[in-house]
Amino acid sequence: MNFTSVAFVFFFGIVTTLYYVLPPRFRWTLLLAASCYFYMAFVPKYILILFGLILIDFVFAQFMERAEGRRRKLFLLVSIVSNVGILFVFKYFNFFNQNVADLAQFLHWNYSIESLSLVLPLGLSFHIFQSLSYVIEVYRGKFPAERHLGIYALYVLFYPQLVAGPIERPEHLIPQLKKETAFDVRNVTLGLRLMLWGFFKKLVIADRLAIIVDFVFAHIGVSPGPSILFAMIFFAFQLYADFSGYSDIARGSAQVLGITVVNNFKQPYLSLSVSEFWRRWHISLSNWFRDYFYFPLAYSAQKVTRTWLYVCLFVTFLVTGLWHGAGWTFVVMGGLHGTYLVTGLVTKKLRERINILIGINKFPLFHATLQILMTFAMVSFSWVFFRSPNMHTAVSFIAALFKGWGMSFHDAFYAYFLMPFQTLGVSKYNVIIALLGIFVLLMVDYLERYKPERCDFQKYPLYARSFIYVGLILSIVIFGVFTNQQFIYFQF
Repeated sequence: MNFTSVAFVFFFGIVTTLYYVLPPRFRWTLLLAASCYFYMAFVPKYILILFGLILIDFVFAQFMERAEGRRRKLFLLVSIVSNVGILFVFKYFNFFNQNVADLAQFLHWNYSIESLSLVLPLGLSFHIFQSLSYVIEVYRGKFPAERHLGIYALYVLFYPQLVAGPIERPEHLIPQLKKETAFDVRNVTLGLRLMLWGFFKKLVIADRLAIIVDFVFAHIGVSPGPSILFAMIFFAFQLYADFSGYSDIARGSAQVLGITVVNNFKQPYLSLSVSEFWRRWHISLSNWFRDYFYFPLAYSAQKVTRTWLYVCLFVTFLVTGLWHGAGWTFVVMGGLHGTYLVTGLVTKKLRERINILIGINKFPLFHATLQILMTFAMVSFSWVFFRSPNMHTAVSFIAALFKGWGMSFHDAFYAYFLMPFQTLGVSKYNVIIALLGIFVLLMVDYLERYKPERCDFQKYPLYARSFIYVGLILSIVIFGVFTNQQFIYFQF
């Protein structure tokens, strides 16, 4: 069930109404049943996999809490292997099997293991990581093992963030699922406002940009360099609007129920460095890898050196890239970000000296703008590998980026100004709406970061708030793309 479908609107309305009508003691049952129905609307049989993992983690967390020493570690290991094993079979087996088969063929070895004909369960990576957060926190003694199977199942299956996160920690979400929440107009208002903004991002910006990006990627061989460059930039905004739009709808749906879900995005394209970017982009995933992968890996060494920390950072981002998908394009994307971060740390003092030497530090606004543009350029380049179905497409796209810049001024002016982006092969209407959407998105991000008081809608008079809400609704109705296109991160 897609968030942008009519079915979801009815589903959300019915579930929310019943949630506040029912006595509090029955609400978890309603939410669990609704979450199961929501997930089964995609591929019904795969919910059995989640049920199995839920039962394993629930039981072994109980054992783990009562055990000590090696037995405690053994129970943790069983839980981790069960989760990661399922993820490997469905998401990574064919990728590794194909690479082993290619290596065997190159070395003239006999290798005959066939690939598996399996469809990746929707959002499996998110479910696994949320489950692992629970068992690791119980193992560390930072959160007690949950005694109520239904509540724990709801923690894993909670429908607003079921398919694409954010990845919640047990100490944040489980207590909220247990508390009695009275109907609060402010929660409903905040939630619906977040959902409205998320729908705008997805339908007006992301899906409109998708038309342009998809066309250029389908015609890389005949698209000039400027069109390739614009497609690369447009995809960066498509991905941001699509994923943050999903997160806003998820947060809003939960907020209406009086449940707070973590904010996954904080104006990432206004970051001054790639390091800051990852503190603002997909925050729940970044924090997960930091707490459960990077720190344990970094401090597993007997002697923690700066070089070792750099290696661990690079490996962490390789794995982060692989988490996104079973393909070399995702590994390269992760490797690029790892390289960006390590290089940034190694050259930090040198760059500071150069800035002082050339005097750019005397112009802080110009310097900050330059940093934002450089960071955006590096991130946008890495997204080429994220978007490309294979390495051949990614390399072809990058190669095409350097071609076709020799057009005359007259031709360039006609193609990109008189007839906006004519060489992209899409209508002027699509391009203009997309550009306006990007402008609105950046303006809102700017205000949220630098002038947050202007984003406090409660301080606005009713007529001003109504004007903004009606404007967003009309924009969605008039300019939205209603093709029921799935959210990009559903595939992970």
